[in-house]
Amino acid sequence: MAEEGKKFRAAITATASFLPDKVVTNADLERLVDTSDGWIRSRTGISERRFLPEDEPTSTMAIAVAQELLVRRGIDADDIDLIIVATITPDMIFPATACLVQHAIGASRVWAYDLSAACSGFVFAVATGAQFIESGAHRRVMVIGADKMSSILDFEDRATCVLFGDGAGGVLLERGEDGVGMIDFELYADGAAVECLHIKGGGSLHPPSHETVDQRMHYIRQEGRTVFRFAVEKMAEVSVSLLERNGLTGADLKLFVPHQANKRIIDAAAQRMDLPPEKVMMNIDRYANTTAATIPIALAEAVEQGRLERGDLVLMTGVGGGLTWGSTLFRWGL
Repeated sequence: MAEEGKKFRAAITATASFLPDKVVTNADLERLVDTSDGWIRSRTGISERRFLPEDEPTSTMAIAVAQELLVRRGIDADDIDLIIVATITPDMIFPATACLVQHAIGASRVWAYDLSAACSGFVFAVATGAQFIESGAHRRVMVIGADKMSSILDFEDRATCVLFGDGAGGVLLERGEDGVGMIDFELYADGAAVECLHIKGGGSLHPPSHETVDQRMHYIRQEGRTVFRFAVEKMAEVSVSLLERNGLTGADLKLFVPHQANKRIIDAAAQRMDLPPEKVMMNIDRYANTTAATIPIALAEAVEQGRLERGDLVLMTGVGGGLTWGSTLFRWGL
């Protein structure tokens, strides 16, 4: 229940990530499709990615992250008020993968739901979860980004199958003190561009059938050049906009944690903000694009590397299918 008249900032109090054990290199993909290590590296910055076993679903990774968050924070599952899972590869159409996580960790008094915003999913979910903290309605919200992209890749589509990997990451949001927590956010969507990045089969428009399977409609499709240009423009645009709205520039940031879709996209955004390499978190070379998981995985890795201290300014920006894009600005509280 909300505490009347009170407003709190939502601070990140724990981070965690999960990467499958199986490493798939560019050389491995050379044996599946007409591509090369040099081609993939030069155009994307990707060297390898992780794939989950075929018989394990997205929830496997999300549950592992949820359990690790509880351990790192030293709390019980029922200390959580809400679980949000950002994903485009749910275990099933319904129930929500978040409900499977809720059951697996024994959070009997927690409500849970999924959020679908593709590669912007984690940013959208963090901004959403923060509202429950800021309003006083909840004390702790668990936000997880998890995607098993290998389950929706067409390994006959050489331009797309090399871009993605599997993984999960997450954070705990709680009431911040002394000014730490989420300062501001900007979120956007443009449904007019749906044709350039989508999966057409499996929904109510094209229910599963022999025809949809034969036409390979259950795999991700994208217009690479269109998506690339859009991502370059919007990642920089929304990042700069959010900073300027708060009287800040790239010089004020300690760390920029962008969606890991393409090294060239990240470099372009960093250049627009005049950010040196040490202020940009990048791990796309090892994990590729894990969609809703890229930002929380990168954030958890930055924490493990000791790159953040209490009071630092952190900017997280995502761009993805929908089309969607957005950014969140945090005063670090760990």
